[in-house]
Parts: sequence; C-alpha cells; structure tokens
Amino acid sequence: MNILIIGNGAREYAIARALKRDPNCGKIFFAPGNGATDRLGENIAITDFDSLANFAIANNVKLTIVGGEEPLTKGIADIFRAKNLAIFGPSAAAAQLEGSKAFMKNFLSRHKIPTARYLETSDLRAAREFIQSLAPPIVVKADGLCAGKGVIIAQTYEDAKSAAEEMLSGAAFGEAGRKVVVEEFLDGYELSVFAITDGADFVILPSCQDHKRLLTGDLGPNTGGMGAYSPTPLADLALMSKISTRIVRPTIDGMRKEGAPFTGVLFCGIMVVNNEPIVLEFNVRFGDPECEALMALLDSPATELFYNAAIGNLAVVAPRFKGAAVGVVIASENYPYKASEPREITIAEGAESEDSYILFAGVTKGAKGELLATGGRVMVAIGTGKNIRAARDRAYDLIGKITFEGMQYRTDIAYQALK
Repeated sequence: MNILIIGNGAREYAIARALKRDPNCGKIFFAPGNGATDRLGENIAITDFDSLANFAIANNVKLTIVGGEEPLTKGIADIFRAKNLAIFGPSAAAAQLEGSKAFMKNFLSRHKIPTARYLETSDLRAAREFIQSLAPPIVVKADGLCAGKGVIIAQTYEDAKSAAEEMLSGAAFGEAGRKVVVEEFLDGYELSVFAITDGADFVILPSCQDHKRLLTGDLGPNTGGMGAYSPTPLADLALMSKISTRIVRPTIDGMRKEGAPFTGVLFCGIMVVNNEPIVLEFNVRFGDPECEALMALLDSPATELFYNAAIGNLAVVAPRFKGAAVGVVIASENYPYKASEPREITIAEGAESEDSYILFAGVTKGAKGELLATGGRVMVAIGTGKNIRAARDRAYDLIGKITFEGMQYRTDIAYQALK
C-alpha cells in the first residue's frame, strides 16, 4: 500500500524505515520531509490539508500517518476521514488532550484518572491564591501548544506568581498562555508509555525513557529530547498493568463516552511516585526521540499495526517486539539556544548496519547534493541489541563514524538502565 507521512523529523524517518521493512509497503510520500527522506520515498511540497487529502486520493494512498501534534489539533484527521481516507491520528476534538492542558486536566478529573492536584484558570488572583496553597517547587503551564516550552517549574512562590502573570498577560506565550494550569510538583521518576488505539481496543508498546536535559549528567536546559531507550527496567509488569488499567483504559473509554473517540497513538507522560503511576501529561502523537527507539524494536509488519488502528480493526493485530534499542540525538552547535550555521556532514563508508543506523531530522541538501546539518536536532544514532548495554555500545560506536563541525550529543543515554 502507498503511504503518506506528515512531518519532517527523525520520528517520521523512523516510522518510514519501519514501514520499508514490510513487504506490504508500497511507495512512501513525505509532506514535507527533510533533506534525507527522499532516500526512503518522495517529498511533496503540499501543506494545505484539503490538497493533501486530494493528493492521497490521486496517488492511491491507502494510509496517512501524522507525525506531529499541530496538524492533528487543527483537524487534518477530520478532513481525511470526511473523504473516506484512512488516517492514523485523532480528530481535532480528541487531540484536545494535548492541545489544551486545561481540557486534559479536567478530563482526568472527570474520569478519576490519577494526576497532580491542580487549578486551571484565566484569573491571576485565583492563580496566586492556589500557588500559595502549594509547597515549592510549583508547576505553571500555559494551556495551549507552545512547542514544548510552555511549562515552568518554579522554585519559589514569587517565581511561580511571576510565571503565571507573564503567561496570562500574553507576554510569555501569546494566546496559548491566556489560560494556565497551576499544579503541585510530583517527586518521582518519569516514564513514557505509548498506546496504539483504534478508539476501543489498544496495544501498549514497550516502555521508554527519554533524556530532556542538553548535557551529560542531566545538566543544562531542557530540550526536545537528547536521546531515549527502550525497554526500561524502571517499568516492571506490575507497574505497566497499573498504567494500563488505571490510565490507558479509562482514557480511551472516557473519550469514546464523551463523543470524541481517540484513535492513533496516546502518549502518556507518567510520573511514578512510590511505585504509583500519575499522569503528568498526554500527547496525541509519538514522542521524539522515543518513537525512534520503539520503531527499532517493532518485529512485526508496521503497515498491519498502523492501518488496522486507523480503520478500527486493531483487535486482529498482535504486534511483536524484539531486544532493546538506544537512540542518541546528535544536535547542532548552538542547540537549543539559537540556529547554527549549516555544516557539511561526513559519514564513514559502511558505518551503518542492521543493528546500528542513522535517522535524519534537521538536514538539507547542499548545491552538490551533500548533506548539511541545518536544524537543531540533526539526526539520531540508533543502536539495537539483545540488551540495553549492547544497544548503547552500538549507538555510540556509530556516532564515532559521524562528523560535522559543532556536533554535540550526550554520552550517557540509558545510564538509568545501566547503573
């Protein structure tokens, strides 16, 4: 089957690479793709949702997979389904689980799904009063989408009140901050749990852990993610069972009962406190770089998994996963502070193998066809193996065969699993 992938990062590259291993996969189109995705398919310069749907019809596309949250919150899935096109991703109504933190928190409250104590408000006075009722540190979140930057962990009451004031005034995040969620800080460890669902049935993928801080040792600023590994020993069968029964199942059932069935991938950001899972946030798409590790583990046909989820037939699918995977993000010199100068990428001949390979993200082609590092997160080096240590070693061996001026990466991805 021909497949259209919406997006341009390593996440979309990873999905395409998994699809290409499946003999049922036909031609892959990327909208818009990046400077390396033409190695796997064809890039198309179409952004309008109606035009993309018409392109899918004209090119016999049987499945569309949406990588990022913005098209989903803006209703791309609704437009495709109105034209009887199979699309992997939730409706705009269901995508509110990520598009509005207030909606998400209120949904959790309505359905008695464990989450931190919170207040959602547009009133600065109410925000200040609630802040004063909590013990620092205090979490202040802009309600809308802020490209992963709308969350402040304030260490003092004054910092929390200032953050709320800046958001509500529009100074910090514009309209996305006109409503805020203030919540208690949870002290535990984070997990990323992904459930593929068709709105009724679901499959939970192997557990993941990502690394948000820029620098080795969990130092430096937060980023979009500097690496991930899967599975994590921090999530045993008992904990995953709790997540399934207390979080994933009531969320899917609750969305269906509220008239917005959730289809696609539900990304549960979990904080584990005293071995009890508590929802930090939901996302309505794969995480990046968690997706890169998960796609490396998939050992059954990718088209089968994505297509049956999209058409409401997930009950017939029993996906298989193998071994372990570690993904290390290679970023440009000035990431995440500002853009970097384009730099030519050199990769040693024969560097990649079935067990270690590159997933490209922030890259473009130069005038002579050379590959240039032009984005913040440039690529992800993937290593796979029977265990985390073997996978980690392969990922870092591969990095030793990649060079470009200013490249940076963490040297401790998966350290939690190898303590």
